Amino acid sequence: MARYRDAVCKLCRREKIKLFLKGDRCYSDKCAIDKKPYAPGQHGPNARRAKTSEFGIQLREKQKVKRLYGLLEKQFRLTYEKAAARRGKTGENLLIMLEQRLDNTVYRMGFARSLAEARQLVKHSHIEMNGRKCNIPSAQVGKNDVVSVREKSRAIALIKEAGESASRKGLVPAWLSVDYNAYSGKVVDDPKREQIAVPIQEQLIVELYSR
Repeated sequence: MARYRDAVCKLCRREKIKLFLKGDRCYSDKCAIDKKPYAPGQHGPNARRAKTSEFGIQLREKQKVKRLYGLLEKQFRLTYEKAAARRGKTGENLLIMLEQRLDNTVYRMGFARSLAEARQLVKHSHIEMNGRKCNIPSAQVGKNDVVSVREKSRAIALIKEAGESASRKGLVPAWLSVDYNAYSGKVVDDPKREQIAVPIQEQLIVELYSR
């Protein structure tokens, strides 16, 4: 599967917002967007920036959401089309579907320090969904689904450290319930739009794809 392989810190700088792509580093004084709060490029902070058009604003919003959830264009477009086919607001449907991806759920539960780590855990068969191995990062979780770390994978230092850190921070969203001692979590409800903390204007994405 194709994936982004370049430096990820410059993605946050490009979007002018923390996307938390590097785990604990994003919370430290080493965070690139804190050290260099301007867009990447050879001219640095003195670069002349043209006025952004309406299309450019819409494009930047789409790029921000794509990068936040670690998707490439084809994957993102397919998710958008599925969201548009559902009842309700397309923009909200899109964000909820992205939140309900298995890799994102593992990350939100705190079993990985970043979304990239969570995706790797899923692809390497360290995660179970409802007691069965699942190695598909895009698999959708639903209400009452149980997501857990496989028994033989619980000794992995990365998973243990991530769980301990998440337990201390207490940042698990309200639509999830996690038992770190059992390396297991449950989807107690479907995510709500107001529970997605990152500032996203999803209507701009709908307008972009409606052109």
